[in-house]
Amino acid sequence: MTHETDQVHEAVRRARMLFSLLATPKLRLALAARLSGNQTDAAGASLPPLDWLDESGQVDAALARETASALMSTISDRAILDAAQVSEMPADAGERMELSQRIVSIVFERFARSQTLSEPELNAGIAMFCRDFALIRRDAVDSGFLERSADGAHYALRKSGRTDT
Repeated sequence: MTHETDQVHEAVRRARMLFSLLATPKLRLALAARLSGNQTDAAGASLPPLDWLDESGQVDAALARETASALMSTISDRAILDAAQVSEMPADAGERMELSQRIVSIVFERFARSQTLSEPELNAGIAMFCRDFALIRRDAVDSGFLERSADGAHYALRKSGRTDT
């Protein structure tokens, strides 16, 4: 992995932790207790080490800027170039289908100006996200998310009520 990819992964880890803390009442209380100098709140919730907070509860401004910059890169036009590939697909079929559909959706958003892609174009787009492009493509077709032309040469996202290929 490149240094930029590592930064993005760390930024996402910090963002997930922060959103989890803010979204969960018990963890919010634990964060408030930590910021006021206690290690646990009245309910006994303990927090993992927060590398972006120092001992006094002050935010590490440099790390916060670095994290914000890395997170912003995930929504830039370069994000697809900076992100690591999915190294392993989820074992759960439902989760795998969901991930496959999301990958195919992104490929079509970025590359399918004509609403269809040839098989080599689709494979190349998927390969930017995952090495096993055939599995992703097959999952998307099997789930009905993606339609394959009769000759198998072209693919299009399935639209509600659409029956042609």
